Amino acid sequence: MNILITGGAGFIGTHTSNYYLSKGDKVTIFDNFSRKGTRENVQWLEKEYGVGNIEVIEGDIRDFDKLKKSVPGHDVIIHLAGQVAVTTSVVNPREDFEINALGTFNVLESVRLFAPNSILLFASTNKVYGGMEEIKIIKKGKKYIYRDLPGGISEAQNLDFHSPYGCSKGTADQYVRDYHRIYGLRTVVFRQSCIYGTHQFGIEDQGWVSWFTIASVLGKPITVYGDGMQVRDVLFVEDLVRAYDTAVTNIGKAAGKIFNVGGGPKFTLSLLELLALLEKKLGKEIPYTSADWRPGDQPVYVSNISKINKELGWKPKIDVQEGTSRMIDWIVKEKELINQVLG
Repeated sequence: MNILITGGAGFIGTHTSNYYLSKGDKVTIFDNFSRKGTRENVQWLEKEYGVGNIEVIEGDIRDFDKLKKSVPGHDVIIHLAGQVAVTTSVVNPREDFEINALGTFNVLESVRLFAPNSILLFASTNKVYGGMEEIKIIKKGKKYIYRDLPGGISEAQNLDFHSPYGCSKGTADQYVRDYHRIYGLRTVVFRQSCIYGTHQFGIEDQGWVSWFTIASVLGKPITVYGDGMQVRDVLFVEDLVRAYDTAVTNIGKAAGKIFNVGGGPKFTLSLLELLALLEKKLGKEIPYTSADWRPGDQPVYVSNISKINKELGWKPKIDVQEGTSRMIDWIVKEKELINQVLG
């Protein structure tokens, strides 16, 4: 297959590229290289598979002319490029909209006009569900849980876009779905939870599992906002890529669908639980500073992943013990590179 990955040099993009290259597929990376670590990720891929086996297009999804020339000839387009932080969207909402909403529209139009038989996968977010203030939350031990939803939040949850980021990603999410209904494009939307793994140069406001792990290994300062009992379901990135490929393989069932994808109820972590886990694995105390809750921080978010399991047969395999161990091994091995990238 010929695979085009927008944002293919990013964290998830690198793993997606690696997966398909390892299968012998042809991969084209479309990336503007604005994020730290992206050029280093491509260098790693080229070292693994050879410079001539990966096509790299330096481009921006806001550039429709460049996109429409890049999309044709690909069997699968995996759209991962985006502005990824809520905090950044609040500071610069116009740029956030242009990248996430208009950029995704450009991808859709490029596929509709120039590659209508291609499969299009889109990385959406659980942020489209908003604050979900109506859902009852209780404390259990040192973490928050849903009082009445042991299986987590399903795709039937009402959409309620909060923050410019939630609005821009929600707009894209619905456009991708509608291009299946109106134009018959073979699109699939993944509403992703907290994804973590190697090649993620995590920072404080995006990629918290990665950031806590990097900071713990390298001795960087950690701030815990709120009481630390906030819970998320977490998914190791290789399991996410497997979900993508499962949708491609079963596109007859998956086309036009929206799936929550995450660790689900079995793979959850609170901030304090992660720190305790890291202390045990690293054999040292990890100091942190406490700070007030940030606006919009949810006490708990856990995805109900029963739909993708039932319809496509996918479920996560890599638990938090194995996932964090892999993270630690990568950080120790690439300590110099990580310090160089993050400064």
